[in-house]
Amino acid sequence: MKKVQNIEANKSVLFERVFGEKPAYEISAAGRINLIGEHVDYCGGKVMPASLNLNCRIFARQNGTNFIRAYADDLDETAIIDIFSLDTCKGLRWGKYQAGVAYELHRAGYPLVGCDLLYSCSVPFGSGLSSSAAIEVSTAVALNVVAGNTYDLKEMALLSQKAENEYCGVNCGIMDQFAAAMGRKDSALLLDCKTLEYEYIPFELGKYEIVVANCNKPHNLVESKYNERRAEVEEALAKLKGIYPNISCLADVTPAMFEESKGVLRGKICSRAEHVVYECARVNEAAKALKGGDIEKLAALINQSHDSLSKLYEVTGREPDALAYAAREQEGCIGARMIGAGFGGCTISIVEKDKAEAFKAAVGERYKKEIGYAASFYDTSIEDGVTVRAL
Repeated sequence: MKKVQNIEANKSVLFERVFGEKPAYEISAAGRINLIGEHVDYCGGKVMPASLNLNCRIFARQNGTNFIRAYADDLDETAIIDIFSLDTCKGLRWGKYQAGVAYELHRAGYPLVGCDLLYSCSVPFGSGLSSSAAIEVSTAVALNVVAGNTYDLKEMALLSQKAENEYCGVNCGIMDQFAAAMGRKDSALLLDCKTLEYEYIPFELGKYEIVVANCNKPHNLVESKYNERRAEVEEALAKLKGIYPNISCLADVTPAMFEESKGVLRGKICSRAEHVVYECARVNEAAKALKGGDIEKLAALINQSHDSLSKLYEVTGREPDALAYAAREQEGCIGARMIGAGFGGCTISIVEKDKAEAFKAAVGERYKKEIGYAASFYDTSIEDGVTVRAL
């Protein structure tokens, strides 16, 4: 607790140095892991994320102007955003996500006020732990808090996703923002991305724990093949609708339906659809396994998920594959896969608690030998998605 208090005091001092006054609020939104259900959120499938202790924290106050002044403590950089000219900020090198969220809040009818926002983000950027969603959701909440607005966290997730889709040009699904906003301590979130129905599942792994490893090859969703994959699954859906006119998304296609109709699909389009269909089925099995305490079954499904992402969806790449397959060979590890959009980022592994340190050392050594640079390992816990505190 003393360490946390010291950090908060330091951030308040920094805020006062940057903006000339003390902050009035501290707001945070979490990064996330996703146990299973990768690249299915934009296909209407179910996912199973959990929010982390790694988060984006904002220290905030009104400033009596027409400007949002957003400062990043790691970059030592400030973005100045005119709340009456929000559509002009898309070219910002830093601050575009904040401007996008403000833009969508304004369009949705939320009053905005000028404010000072100090950002301190512990979610590694480009890691697949969804730093962008943590920034977006924390911004949405902070702008409402300083303006004295009432708000709904589910709506904040949806507006944050809209900002990333339409303002920032990343065609992401709803999972990341929903997990950042709605995550609950010591629980996984089973979310139906088509209906937004959700339930919390106690995150109890018994003798196991989750180890998060970063391959340290940052990805960029705009520059990667993420949008290409979305186009491919949309093409698959269009073809399958010719056989099943009542389906509205690929998640509506069962494995049996896919096997019966996959002849209309060719090459990569067929592979992409196969991943989505069977990944959706794996999520349902994984939810049953976690509820029933069958962690070995959950781990087997996680392994299948990675293999499918690597071979069928082709979004892993050399570094995430190296981490995941090295992890599986270590004593005490029963499952490992990449998480996030891929093309870099993080893996999660299910590891026996008493073997976790030896696991990290062995995987780290093998990864560095194979790839040429080091991976990073994070001590994580499952925490609430959003927190708000008056200072």
